[in-house]
Amino acid sequence: MLATFSTALSALTADETAINVVGNNLANLNTPGFKDVVVSFADLVTQSLGAGSGETQVGGGVGPPITLKQFAQGAIQSTGGPLDAAIQGDGFFIVKGQEGATEYTRGGNFQVNSAGTLETSTGNAVQGWSAVGGVLVNSGPTGDITVPTGTLTTPLATTATSVSLNLDATSTVATGTFSTALTAYDSLGETHIVTYTFTPSGTPNQWNYSASIPAADAATVTPATGTLIFDSNGLLISPLPTDPQPVIAATGLVDGASDMSITWNLYKNGAPTMTQFAKTSATSAVTQNGVAAANLSAVSLGTGGQVIALYSNGQQVVVGQMAMVSIRNPDSLIGAGNNNYIASGLTAIPAVGLPGTAGRGTVLGQSVESSTVDMATEFTNLIVYQRSYQANAHVVTTVDQLSQETIALKQ
Repeated sequence: MLATFSTALSALTADETAINVVGNNLANLNTPGFKDVVVSFADLVTQSLGAGSGETQVGGGVGPPITLKQFAQGAIQSTGGPLDAAIQGDGFFIVKGQEGATEYTRGGNFQVNSAGTLETSTGNAVQGWSAVGGVLVNSGPTGDITVPTGTLTTPLATTATSVSLNLDATSTVATGTFSTALTAYDSLGETHIVTYTFTPSGTPNQWNYSASIPAADAATVTPATGTLIFDSNGLLISPLPTDPQPVIAATGLVDGASDMSITWNLYKNGAPTMTQFAKTSATSAVTQNGVAAANLSAVSLGTGGQVIALYSNGQQVVVGQMAMVSIRNPDSLIGAGNNNYIASGLTAIPAVGLPGTAGRGTVLGQSVESSTVDMATEFTNLIVYQRSYQANAHVVTTVDQLSQETIALKQ
């Protein structure tokens, strides 16, 4: 009869553990990347009563339950948060724990701290690769992803321009002059207006052009001049793509910047950027390859785990790449708190690489993976465990009453 006490008490302990698991699951119903935990029960070794093969067996109760993480894919929710990221498929983000240990997480709530380090919402540094000297290499050992903060980007002088436009084939020398302009930058990031002027030459299908920056911007400005020749279909035939392209030169810039040499590309991928049709002269696009100095204005995560720096001049620069790890048996991971996991002695060797490669899932920016906890399932389990606890508590009460009656027989 005393064995019955221990049998029922083992059930009470197991049910208490199971209820705790349900409570933890429900508490993390809204935790991004949280994985549902299920409880696995197993009976204790039975004892055989009687001789021979032991026709009567009485179990010893239930053993301590085993908890198992269910690494199913959670629903992807779009958040609009620039530093949110979700994994679609297998794999984990790599983070550095509080003690410097390598940990893994599916939670995608990231932020940038005051030092420019990308980290989780609980302060764990996200691991990956950072650009060094403007060059990003997505290989080799991983480290903290650092975003450059508090400094200006170096300006880049304009060395090439392009103008896409149409010149009106019906224009005359008297009325056909057409001009367009774009902004170029020197080595100090100062702006210079490049003006392109086109005038009919008086010969059909021929236009004279001139391109220059203001004469006041430099001691010497050499404009680009010449003639454009179009065929009867309105397509540019001279200069050809193989001919030297027009160049605007400026020396002795008044702001002290380096001398400028700007090539005007009349062709893009072998196709002319200008036409001459019987339609009003108009510009459709202008491009140049220079940029001004700029401050960092924002940081965002792009699809694929790229860390993108957004600058005040509109420039977007990839300054980092998040790493991902694939683990063949993720159910062997041990919870480390803060929605992180650490490897156990049974965990297969993690394989580090880029998202979307070698079986690793893809990373979706401005999204998070929802918890896999199902409220209806958890409440059902809670009721079942509650009934089990009540039943085994009743067993303890019943055995206690029987014990009292047995003691009374001796009296």
